[in-house]
Amino acid sequence: MGVGVPTDDVLVAGLRTGDEETFACLLNGWSGSMLRLARSFVSTTASAEEVVQDTWLAVFEGIGRFEGRSSLRTWVYRILVNIARKRASREQRTVPWTSLAPDHEPTVDPERFRGAHEQYPGGWRAFPDRWPTTESEVLAHEVRATVAAAIDSLPIRQQVVLTLRDIDGHAAEDVCALLEISMANERVLLHRARAAVRGRLEGYFTTAGVES
Repeated sequence: MGVGVPTDDVLVAGLRTGDEETFACLLNGWSGSMLRLARSFVSTTASAEEVVQDTWLAVFEGIGRFEGRSSLRTWVYRILVNIARKRASREQRTVPWTSLAPDHEPTVDPERFRGAHEQYPGGWRAFPDRWPTTESEVLAHEVRATVAAAIDSLPIRQQVVLTLRDIDGHAAEDVCALLEISMANERVLLHRARAAVRGRLEGYFTTAGVES
């Protein structure tokens, strides 16, 4: 759970009493990734926004039945996935997450690695440059903006998996259960997403000429 977010017990108690501060905390903290997740199922952003709204309504109506068998966030996201799938069915958009197109493109340029007949085959020809620290407020802001832009440019499924794993902190098992994908698919999507974001950052540091 993100920094500054109360424990599940506090959140559940707040939701059950209709506490506005609790709702605002969850809305601000979770709605962005919920929208990304919904968008991976439905046909338009507007439709995804409606899914998120319907999810929050369902959460308020059903919070009394929450038993704590999973985290509150996982419970909320499961509700969202169920609503999104029903809406996708109505929209006749039923492409399953498991129908991933074959993708054999390397995530890192193969020319950066030693060939089979060279010393240390498969190793880096030259190790990636060390990245600078981001103690400068300006640099830190630019890095955050670069990461955000890199995530936004990812294919939607990679966006969702990266957001659920690395931003929201879901365990791999929870992500697989939510999206109904195999551990192998989850690893591929996460690896490609991380590699793409890292590549964008590497390009930024190279282009900007930032000193480490």
